[in-house]
Amino acid sequence: FSGRVQVKDATTFVGVRRFANEVDPSAKVTYSYQTRTLTISSSKLYMTLTDGASYVVANGRYLYTESPIFMKSGIMYAPVTMLAKAFDAKISWQNSTSSFYITRGSGGILSGDRFYREDEVYWLSRIINAESGGEILKGKIAVGNVILNRTRSSSFPNTIYGVIFDRKYGTQFSPVANGTIYKSPNSQSVIAAKICLEGYSINTGILYFVNPSVSPSNWIISNRRFFAQIGNHAFYY
Repeated sequence: FSGRVQVKDATTFVGVRRFANEVDPSAKVTYSYQTRTLTISSSKLYMTLTDGASYVVANGRYLYTESPIFMKSGIMYAPVTMLAKAFDAKISWQNSTSSFYITRGSGGILSGDRFYREDEVYWLSRIINAESGGEILKGKIAVGNVILNRTRSSSFPNTIYGVIFDRKYGTQFSPVANGTIYKSPNSQSVIAAKICLEGYSINTGILYFVNPSVSPSNWIISNRRFFAQIGNHAFYY
C-alpha cells in the first residue's frame, strides 16, 4: 500500500479514500462536512465513517476500534485492519520493510442481516441496556463481553439466553429479578451488542461485574480477581 499511513496508539491507520480507491476502483467516496461523515458506496459495500467515532458501519455491521477515526490535513484516517475487514480484503505484514500488502476479496463484508442472529442481538442488547444503559460505550461492551465469555465457560450455560436466565446459584442478574430485562434497549446498547458479536473483546476472561457503589460487600468483590473499573462497574475474572 503506497498511500498515506499514520501510526497512532500502536495502530496502523490509512487514508480511507485512497484505500477504498485502490481496493475497489468502482467505489464512490463522498464526504459530508456537516456531519463529518465519509461514505463509501459500491455494488458490494455501503460503509459510513465519522470523524472521532470508535466504530464504522459496514453493510449494517458495527466494527469497533479502540483508537478512534480521525481527520488530519483534510484526510480521514481509519485502522487498516478495520477497512480490510469491511472490504473483505486480506492484509499481510512484512516487518522487515515495515510495509503491508493488500489482497482483494469479494469487495464487501457479509451483511448484518445475514451475520447477526436475531435472538442473540435481542437478548444481549437487553441485558446490556438493563445493566449499563447509561454507561459509556466501552462499559456497555464490557458487560456484553461478560455474557459471551460465560457462554464459552463450562461453568455457565452455552447460550446468551441461558446465561442471562441462569438460576443454578440463584438469579445471576438483577434485571431478571426486577423485570427490566424486558425493556426495549437504547440504540447504543444495540450497537454494543453487535460490536461484541463481531468478536471484539476488552478481555476474554472476565466473568463477573458489579457496581461497587451499590453493592460494596458483594460476593464477587471478596471472591473473584479484579480486572478493571470501566464506568460505574468493576469487572472480575
